[in-house]
Amino acid sequence: MTEILIKNADTILTMDDTRRELSNADILIRDGQIDKVGRGLQTTGEVHDAAGCVVTPGLVNTHHHLYQNLTRAVPGGQDALLFGWLKTLYPIWSHFGPEEMFVSAQIGLAELALSGCTLSSDHLYLYPNGARLDDTIAAAAEIGLRFHPTRGAMSIGESNGGLPPDALVEAEEAILNDMIRVVDAFHDPSDGAMCRVGLAPCSPFSVSRELMRDAAVLARDKGVMLHTHLAENDEDIAYSQAQFGCRPGQYAEELGWTGSDVWHAHCVKLDGAEIDLFARTQTGVAHCPCSNCRLGSGVAPVRTMRDHGVPVGLGADGSASNDNGSLILEARQAMLLQRVVNGADAMSSREALEIATRGGADVLNRPDCGRLEPGKRADIAIWDTRCVESAGSWDPAALLLAGPMKVKHLFVEGRQIVRDGQIATIDLPKTVERQNSLARALQQ
Repeated sequence: MTEILIKNADTILTMDDTRRELSNADILIRDGQIDKVGRGLQTTGEVHDAAGCVVTPGLVNTHHHLYQNLTRAVPGGQDALLFGWLKTLYPIWSHFGPEEMFVSAQIGLAELALSGCTLSSDHLYLYPNGARLDDTIAAAAEIGLRFHPTRGAMSIGESNGGLPPDALVEAEEAILNDMIRVVDAFHDPSDGAMCRVGLAPCSPFSVSRELMRDAAVLARDKGVMLHTHLAENDEDIAYSQAQFGCRPGQYAEELGWTGSDVWHAHCVKLDGAEIDLFARTQTGVAHCPCSNCRLGSGVAPVRTMRDHGVPVGLGADGSASNDNGSLILEARQAMLLQRVVNGADAMSSREALEIATRGGADVLNRPDCGRLEPGKRADIAIWDTRCVESAGSWDPAALLLAGPMKVKHLFVEGRQIVRDGQIATIDLPKTVERQNSLARALQQ
């Protein structure tokens, strides 16, 4: 039996059902689970002094494209809207292979871990030159983050009216067969699972109606979740109305893409009827505020979604459309944007942090994560508030207003992933060097 005691935390933000906040308190971890939360706890095992620190559940990332870490700040795509940005990057991505996928996933997950993230989804929808979902799953296992990869797909290329070049699309039968393969090989439905797999046709404008419907049927048969992009910007809405004769929410509903086992990325342009639909069906949303700003897509109606009961989590989105992979910065941006649209009292620091932890866990159907209470997984972020960013703060627990943007320590399933602000599981400088070498090769 392995025990770890996190002791003397200035504040513990539990995100439990009553949102308890404890001062001068401890957390006892036993065999990857939280055993006790309280004061004066003891252990004969390892002890971590958290004096001067705020302790939170690990943050949860509900939408990412990890492979895009190789294409940050690409000229020609820096100032484009969504569709133009995609057309710039698709030809570059066609040169990726297994190594590019693996190394980029390591970099992306390391960056997330340093920002306090313990559980990340990933949406991989292109597989050039022998790349497979297996490459990113192997990267996550080395970093040590809890992982929810999704087997994405594109099947409609430019010659058939789609956006992606024909070289990046796959035959739909092959897509479905590989979806079955990766679920059977990697999906773990048990509590505490380190890897679950979802099915994720890229978007309504890159796959057929039949593949959307078939993926939904397959997901329910396999007991896994569904994910795609939806209602991201005005171009997205116009495409749906022109091609399908309806709005994206109605299209999703007709094809079986609503329910508590579905979550959609972005949803910037959902209207009132679609928000009501998502609330009624408990369909989740991955809110990606920085990417939505970067691409000029708009501000998602998160305040309205939350008030109506739509499950909302945060997503960093790919680093080609965000350029940063920090989930704590994403939470701050989410808070600020809701205030810009709805007023200074529209979203508190604590509510935004709740969306980033418990909210994301709920979107991914992981009630075993996102909370600090007995019986939940020991996914824990420790933030040192004796830093310059918190100096003078009257409320150090208001992390998103005045707090560090990198964790001091991070635990996943009780295993230390970040130690004293450094990744503890891989040689990160060596991996960064390899990533930059791969990026230079792509430029040439």
